Amino acid sequence: MVADVTVLIVAYESAQHWERLKAALAIQTVRPARILVLENGSPTHKLTPGDVPDGIELVTSDTNLGFAGGNNRLAAMADTRWLVLLNPDAFPAPDWLEQLMAAAERYRHASLFGSTQRAAGHDSVLDGAGDVWHIAGIPYRGAYGREMASPADGEIFAPCAAAMMIRRDVFEDLSGFDEDYFCYVEDVDLGARARLAGHTAIHVQAAIVDHVGYGSSGRRSVFATYHGTRNRLWTWLKIMPFPLLVLTAPLHAAMTLALWASAARFGHFTLFGSALKDAFKGLPGLWAKRREVQSARKVTAADFARMMAYSPLDLLTRRPLVRPVDARARQTRH
Repeated sequence: MVADVTVLIVAYESAQHWERLKAALAIQTVRPARILVLENGSPTHKLTPGDVPDGIELVTSDTNLGFAGGNNRLAAMADTRWLVLLNPDAFPAPDWLEQLMAAAERYRHASLFGSTQRAAGHDSVLDGAGDVWHIAGIPYRGAYGREMASPADGEIFAPCAAAMMIRRDVFEDLSGFDEDYFCYVEDVDLGARARLAGHTAIHVQAAIVDHVGYGSSGRRSVFATYHGTRNRLWTWLKIMPFPLLVLTAPLHAAMTLALWASAARFGHFTLFGSALKDAFKGLPGLWAKRREVQSARKVTAADFARMMAYSPLDLLTRRPLVRPVDARARQTRH
């Protein structure tokens, strides 16, 4: 069976994972119509045409377009109903795509679907079960690093882009990823814009990938700290409806200071400050984006607030937030 799906893979300094990923894609029980791989300007470990078998299309960029720009470039080449984003260090189970497609049939009202991400090499440890946005404006990957079973299918704030599926028309209506983000938090931003526009995101328990994570940057690298800090502030300022922006400002400021103190423990005090400074430098353009996002909003501020986590323990423990699917909504097909 061939699914009406294009798989998008943005590869940067990830050739070491290619053989395993290629093998995992080759044994999918449901095959995608297309697989597009972008060699994203890797300085050393580049994918070449000789690395790519028949059935996979290799696209090359001389420069690093970032995760956001790289996926946007590949998405513009797709003509299928669904786009499936897959990190080069996320290795899908044989029935992964089959499970995503089955979920799309079960939950016809939904436009975005996320996978169960296991920590590669540690089957009992989760790498993620949907992205969560805390009311303080702080996003996190639900269940990251937790030894637990994956939550059952349910509604999530947004899927993690390491292994997610989205309707192509929705991706296009949202203008794809915000390329100013380059990398990090861009999937939370995309998911939040989709939720503001009235779309639903579903966690699919049976769609499993083993994810290495931070394969090209490192969790506490300068790159990750800078982009995560800057993009987190941009997302809060751009996405929060005005009443929530005012109400959550003290919480967001307090959490930002706490994260700054934590960054100082790893020698990133000055770096964190530079990221905040650059975030504020980008405010003129950000306000224009905010006006566009908020003008397209189809849910109330109260409804949007109900999509978020509230307990401080949620942030500390990375508790996943997967809510039961609304039975009435399931009857609607978009």
